[in-house]
Amino acid sequence: MGRSKLFRFVAGLSLVAAIVSLSVDAARAQDVAITNARIIIGNGTVIDSGTIVVRDGRIAEVTAGRTGTRGLSTINAGGMTAMPGFIDAHRHINTGPNEREEMQAQLEAGYTTILSGGGPADGNIVLRDRIESGEINGPRIIPSGRIRLADNTPELARAQVRELASMGIKFTGEISLTPQPRPSVQEIEILEAVVDEAAKVGITVQVHAVSTSAMVAAVDAGVRRLVHIPNKDFVDRDAAKKLAATNTMSLATIGFGAPVFGVFADDNEPRFRDGNAWPEAIAGANRDAQERAVGTEIGYTIVNARTIWDEGAVLGYCTDTRYDAWAGLRHELESYNVMFSIKDIVEIMGPNTAAYINMADELGTLEAGKLADIVLVEGDPMEGFWNMLNAKVVLKEGVIVVDKR
Repeated sequence: MGRSKLFRFVAGLSLVAAIVSLSVDAARAQDVAITNARIIIGNGTVIDSGTIVVRDGRIAEVTAGRTGTRGLSTINAGGMTAMPGFIDAHRHINTGPNEREEMQAQLEAGYTTILSGGGPADGNIVLRDRIESGEINGPRIIPSGRIRLADNTPELARAQVRELASMGIKFTGEISLTPQPRPSVQEIEILEAVVDEAAKVGITVQVHAVSTSAMVAAVDAGVRRLVHIPNKDFVDRDAAKKLAATNTMSLATIGFGAPVFGVFADDNEPRFRDGNAWPEAIAGANRDAQERAVGTEIGYTIVNARTIWDEGAVLGYCTDTRYDAWAGLRHELESYNVMFSIKDIVEIMGPNTAAYINMADELGTLEAGKLADIVLVEGDPMEGFWNMLNAKVVLKEGVIVVDKR
């Protein structure tokens, strides 16, 4: 190829790239109207048939019936149900060789926001940045960073908190407390230092407390975000009231301990969420006098979730998994369905979880001013949780990121 032809060829490619870039930018900036949709607002209100108008990535209007859509790109929902984009407030994710497929699977399940379960922080940041740059398609990623209490000191823990802040991290990962008989004095001393330092630099502290004694100790140390409810014992009502009185939010992690079927192998054998045999593989499994795993975790979590809810404390949603996004969603919803109504599940997954990740003013409900994270599902979720498993269209900040119509 001659130099002049090569120049024209390269110039042509540049022009095509520029046009494609402009087209992508225009598509991203496009204003949208979703019409003929059943709309689950997320605050208890359901519109049987209505319209959602999106401008500049935010919800501009939500109305019953049809409103003016002139100049807007229109998505005819055809009677599908619009819900707030799903938020997983505790899932173990990181950058890696399969991140493109994994993040696409999250979107296709309906997730538009994920708070990382615990780092490493730099890998979380890489994954977040690749999604935000458009290099890969994926949900909004909120990074977190690890801080261990074991083999640590208050001074070192404070330095670790400051290091996370310097990276732009706003959440610690789950900080584990010894569940039984209770956390040690040293653990609590270090945790109090973490809480104090985190308050100075704007980091939210999250604690993994799986017994009532650990939960209460965390709250007394100033922690206001718990990534687990207890699965070692039953929470009494006084402890649940303490959560409510201190505005402490918990992620129900309600499916922890419940066996998984047909995800890792189609052999009808119960498995834990790592794919190994249930109940032996349950992390920190409850055991009888003969040291046999007994699988009582699921009984504790479903009862404790209801106790905490009934005493007025805020419960949020997470999967705490690494396996398939859709299967994890189904597993959690099946577990919630034992103890909660669909109305309650919508509140837990929407506004409550948005509050847990400090984004209540941006996410969790379909209301004017909020980010246009919207999932269109077939069927009516108010008739059964299984209709939340049929995501057909997903928008993140008004941009269609999944379309299975």
